[in-house]
This record gives sequence, C-alpha cells and structure tokens, in this order.
Amino acid sequence: MTSDNELLRRYAQTCSEDAFAELVRRYVNLVYSAALRQVDGDTHLAQDVAQTVFTDLARKAGSLARRESLTGWLYTCAHFAAAKMARTENRRRDREEKFMREPTNESRAGVSPAQNPTEMDWEKIRPTLDAAMHELKESDREAILLRYFENQPFADVGAKLGLNENAARMRVERALEKLRAVFAKRGITTAAALASVISANAVQVTPAGLAATLTTTSVAAVGTGTTFTFLKIMTATQLKLGISVLVVAGAATALVVQHQTQTKLREENESLRQQITQLQSDNLSLSRREAVAKLMLRLPAPHIQITSQPNVSPMEDLPSTNLYDRFKDQAPKLTAAQVEAYVKANRTNAASLLAAYRTSGDPALLKEAMEKFPNDPQVAFEAVLDKDLSPEEQRQWLNTFEQDAPNNALANYLSALNYFNSGQIDQGVQELTAASGKGFDDYTLDREQDDEEAYLSAGYSAAEAERIADSCLTLPQLSQVKQLGVDLVDLAKAYSQSGDQASAQAAFQMAMNLGQRYGDTSIGTDLISQLVGTAIEEIALNAMNPNSPYGGNGQTVQDRYNQIYQNRQAIREVVDQATSLLPTLSDQDILNYENRRRAFGEVAALQWVVSKYGQK
Repeated sequence: MTSDNELLRRYAQTCSEDAFAELVRRYVNLVYSAALRQVDGDTHLAQDVAQTVFTDLARKAGSLARRESLTGWLYTCAHFAAAKMARTENRRRDREEKFMREPTNESRAGVSPAQNPTEMDWEKIRPTLDAAMHELKESDREAILLRYFENQPFADVGAKLGLNENAARMRVERALEKLRAVFAKRGITTAAALASVISANAVQVTPAGLAATLTTTSVAAVGTGTTFTFLKIMTATQLKLGISVLVVAGAATALVVQHQTQTKLREENESLRQQITQLQSDNLSLSRREAVAKLMLRLPAPHIQITSQPNVSPMEDLPSTNLYDRFKDQAPKLTAAQVEAYVKANRTNAASLLAAYRTSGDPALLKEAMEKFPNDPQVAFEAVLDKDLSPEEQRQWLNTFEQDAPNNALANYLSALNYFNSGQIDQGVQELTAASGKGFDDYTLDREQDDEEAYLSAGYSAAEAERIADSCLTLPQLSQVKQLGVDLVDLAKAYSQSGDQASAQAAFQMAMNLGQRYGDTSIGTDLISQLVGTAIEEIALNAMNPNSPYGGNGQTVQDRYNQIYQNRQAIREVVDQATSLLPTLSDQDILNYENRRRAFGEVAALQWVVSKYGQK
C-alpha cells in the first residue's frame, strides 16, 4: 500500500486528485467519527468539520509530506475544528431557544433499551473521549489512534512510529494506562476492557459518498480559495432556515421572528455572495498580475546597488514572539550523548540528523547529513543557510536545492538573492521568473516537529519539548527573504529610471507577491513569518504612487497600505493581551495552545488564549 507521505508528495507536486482521494478514503471514518462525537451527533455539522479538516490537509500537503502517518495530525485537527463549530452552534441555539418552548416532561420520558456492558461503558466515555485523548502527549495519542482507532497490528504501529513490534506494544500499553488514568480523574471507570470499548466504537462508517464529496470539494477549495467558504455558508444557511421553520411550527408568535430571520438571512446571503464575487475577482486579479510579472520583466535588467543589511533583524519594528518567560532567553542545548541516542533511534535519517544539529549546535551533524543525504530538499535548505560555506559551495547547494525541490519557489527566491548579492542581476531576474506559479514551503512546521521529538527523547516533558521547539527555532531565511523584497523594490526603481515602466510595475508586483506568500497564514504557523511578509509588502507599497490603483475592486495603493496597517495593529493588540496570560498557563494549557498554533496558526492560537483566559 502506498504510504501517506508518498501520496501527499504526489498531490503536492502534481495535484493528483487520485492520490488525495486515497488519503480521504483512508481517514474519513476517523475524522468523521471524532467530529460526530463532539457535535452531539449532528451529522451535518460532522460533515462540515470533515470538510474543514480535509481542506486544511490539501492546503498544507507540502509541509505535511514528511510525516509517516497522518493519523495524529488529522485527529487533532478534527478535535479543534469540531470544538470551534460546536461553540458556534451552541451560541446559535442559545439565541434561538428564546423563541422555543421547553419540551414537556412527557416528551422527555422514555425507557432506554437494554444495553450490554460494552455499550454502557461506551456511553460513559464517548462524551469525553476526545478531550481525554488530547491530555496525552502526541506520541502516546498517536500510539492509541493507530492501535485502537485504526485497529492496526503492533508491527504496523511500530513501523509508523519508528519502533520494533515489542517496543510498539509497550508504547501502546503505557499510553493506554495513561488514558485510563485520565478517565479515572474524571470519575469514569469501565466494566469491560478500555481497549475493547474504544476499538469497537471509536470509528464508525461514514455516510455513503461522503469521501468522494470531501475529495472534490477540498481540492476545489484550495484551487479557488472561495468554493469551500461558499459551501460552508450555504450549509449554515440551510441549517438556520430549517430551525426557523421548527420555531414557527412551535408557536404562532414566532411568525414575526421567522419573517425577520428570513429577511436578515436574505440580506446576509446577498452580502456574502457579493463578498465571494469580490474574492474571486481578487484571486483572478492576483493570478493575472503574476502572469504579467512573468511576461513583462525584461532583460537585460538595469544595474542596481545592493544594500547589505547583515545586522538587520527580520523582527525589526515587529512584536516579539517570546510570549512567556519559560525558555525565553535561549534554547537548552542537547548533549552529544542525547543526540546520539535520538539519531540512532531514528535510524540516522536526514530529519533526525538535522534536528540533532539544530538542538545541539554541532556543525558536524549538518555535514554528516549533507554527505549522506545530498538529495534531500531539507538538507539542501539547511546547507544553504550555513554561514560557513564558501560562495562556491553556497552556489552549489542552491543549485542542489532547486533540483531537489523543483516545485518550491523558496529555492528560486534564495537563489535570486544570491545572484543579486554577487551582481548577477539578469540571473536573479531569471530565478524570480522561474518562481512564478510554484508552491512555497520553508519547512518551519517540519523543523519544529523534528526538534520537538529530539527534546522528548532527551527526557523533556511534552509541554517543555513542544514549547522549546516552537519558540526557539531559528528562522534565518526570514532576513534573506526580507532582503530580497528590498532588492526587488530597488530593481523596480531602476527599471522606472530607465524608462521601462512595464518592467517596473512587474518588479513591484513580484515584491508584493513575495510578501503575500509569507503573509498568508496557511503557509506557516509563525506570527513572525506573517509579519515579515506584510513588512515586505509595505516596503513595495511605500515606493509606489499612493493614488495608483491596487487590485480590481477600486482600491488604491494607499487603501491597501492602510488595510495592512490596521491588520498589524489588531495583531499587536492580541499579542499584548496574550503576553501577560501565557506565562500563567499550566503545562496542559500550553500544550493546548501549541496544538492550536500548529493546526490553525499563531494568531488564531493567541486569540484563543485571550478569549479563554482573558477574563480571569
């Protein structure tokens, strides 16, 4: 059977719908069942949750392609997506219950059919199963999911976790004991074996045809950026209309409410349709601008003066991402013995060598990875960022990076900057042209997860390992990307001074496209990356005529600049509020925050912290 990561790579590189459809078929029962438990059995909401999860999978396929198994990621993503949708649905129900009669005692009465002990145990643990699972650390949760949710044999569990069969059995048994302890703290015990209860009930068969629908809609949503939003809007609207009909049937006085609700829904639908039309126009405009940039940037390019900024931090004028005191100053370095054990346990693969290099600071480990795995794109990426390379060696590894990751625009961007710095402007322009239409991945999420595993293997707790990996990962590529944005603006000015306004406009657009790629929260989870992206776009906008048109919706350059400024101020406000809250959270709270951060992005995770703990 084709592995998960191979299917993801195939989809990320070739947009193979068949590969993505196979992934959906494998995991749709797991995702749908987890969602169904958390939305009180509402099949429509569970399908919406599944749609959200698989759309995120399609969007992040490139960054997830190094995972041996998607079970844990999909389960966690479903957990948070279902929780968010359940909160929204509960708020809606609370509002509508004002107009509904309470059910009579007779309507509540009834005699439950006889249940066997396993069914009774399942009814006890079902409401809290997913919350209890997320009190476990990721490795334990993954072990239980593979063994008891997917019912895989221990040999296959071990293969997915990088363990032999006996070690996998021990991992699963320990994880099951931890889960049993979590239930015990909640006052829940089972008469039957907990493993049997979960295996028999945790995953159910999804409605017929759902997998095919999820595949088609998820792929289309990533392609258009608006299809999925429209489907969610329509589903929510249908639910609201259906409940409004029930309200009318319950009491004559609700007729007025129904009329007002329907009027409001029609207005909202019209507004949403207009927004969708605008989004489609913006997407089309962006695609056309990128095509224009590819066609109209002429050679030979005029000479530009490169202003090196070796001491400029990519976080200049941006809020700090060190949001609480623990491990704020520096990441603890692992010892040679610790990284040796970690690398050996992972069979000395490329990912473990790179994580060992980052967590220990030993350059010999990077050199070993470069020697043993010269065709691995992440090895090439780390090599390119190595300051000890000679100019010739750096050029060689940039070429290798482009060959190993032919569909990753980051390789072209870094190569373009290298050419600009060496005065080879025409070659840099060719690299920028080659980047058009490619995907983008700077491997941040993969690097964080690999480093977390290294700290876990060294004895750090799950909360410590996750926090260290997330907060202390260095992102040296950000300063280079920001410098490339500055160089593109300088190139645009040089084209303009030479009288080539079309190429000047194309260079400006390339700079803004670069900024928008990093400003897109679906690319990476880090706030600092997002803010660097908006900073690049601001640099380009500042160099343009503020009254010139921007996009196809009547906006001007000044309007777009003002919008970015307002967004940044809103983010600053959230960061300021969360900064005082994060140091007070328990280890479990921190784990919840970090899981949300990886699943939905840092800004969304910070907003969750402020929303949940800000009133305490």
